[in-house]
Amino acid sequence: MLVNKKTRVIEGAEFNDVDFNALIESGEPCVLKGALSHAPLVLAGKQSYLKAKAHLISHVGARPMLSYVAAAGAAGRFFYNQDLTGFNFSTEYLSLEDFFEKIEISRDLGDGTTFYVGSAELEGHFPGLLESDCLNIKGDVFKTYSPQVGIWLGNKTTAVTHYDVSNNVAACLVGRRRFTLFPPSQIANLYPGPLEPTPGGQAVSMFDLKAPDFIKYPKAREALKHGQIAELGPGDVLVYPAMWWHQVDALDDFNVMINYWWNTSPSFIDDPSVTLLHALLSLRDRPESEKKAWREIFDYYIFGDASKPCAHLPEYAQGLLATIDPVTARRLRAKLIKKINR
Repeated sequence: MLVNKKTRVIEGAEFNDVDFNALIESGEPCVLKGALSHAPLVLAGKQSYLKAKAHLISHVGARPMLSYVAAAGAAGRFFYNQDLTGFNFSTEYLSLEDFFEKIEISRDLGDGTTFYVGSAELEGHFPGLLESDCLNIKGDVFKTYSPQVGIWLGNKTTAVTHYDVSNNVAACLVGRRRFTLFPPSQIANLYPGPLEPTPGGQAVSMFDLKAPDFIKYPKAREALKHGQIAELGPGDVLVYPAMWWHQVDALDDFNVMINYWWNTSPSFIDDPSVTLLHALLSLRDRPESEKKAWREIFDYYIFGDASKPCAHLPEYAQGLLATIDPVTARRLRAKLIKKINR
């Protein structure tokens, strides 16, 4: 094992009573051991694959699900092709019954084909499952900000190391999963790949945790010193903050996970990924002296104390420097669109 540190484990937590916001504010991942051990899908999966299958089919809706398929040569690692012009997997829309059939045929043939459904919108594909299995998250953080709830299904697959822009609660319901996590500070040591195309939306690490190449990626050794492992069994829940890098290995012949993505910023606040793209366009290739000056400006207006830039101004003159509300957000967006479309 390349990473030795284990993620902090909290025993005895009841899923519906957890203050997830407080856990996120701690700044570190943690595992809630057995927090969903009594969920009907967890209990069904512990009995057998067929029980878990029947439980899911009893809740499935009519919408087909986007399925990802990788041949044996990928070894379950959904990634790029050799020249980075595309991917080593294909996609197709399948009903749940057809998805199960493909997994079972591959298992019987032993051909090494891997399948997964990634972050399919839960309520749209499995209406009522949240309520019937008591999977609704309760707590103050979600009274204002509703999480995006997705379901992940498949056999032995690997989602390579990447980050998400949202906080995450990952509930392992059937089968076992291993998360390998790295703090945001390790981005340079993880060798991010292209911004486009990407296997799943965000840039992924080019360093393969299962086949490490320290000659090509020497700084990865430093990243590994800061990594941690979260081993999840059925009913275990992992909580980790936005921007943490993570690889997810599904370890059994059939696995189910539900995850909850959310941010505590209001919905009118834009995705910072948009800012990154615009910064590539507007800042990266300027002279170093200019970039140094802009770094000072960003520290003052963006990364420092938000009240400082307008503290010496009367309230009526603060304008765009005041606390952002929906009206100010629309004004800022309109100004940006006008400037970009020059």
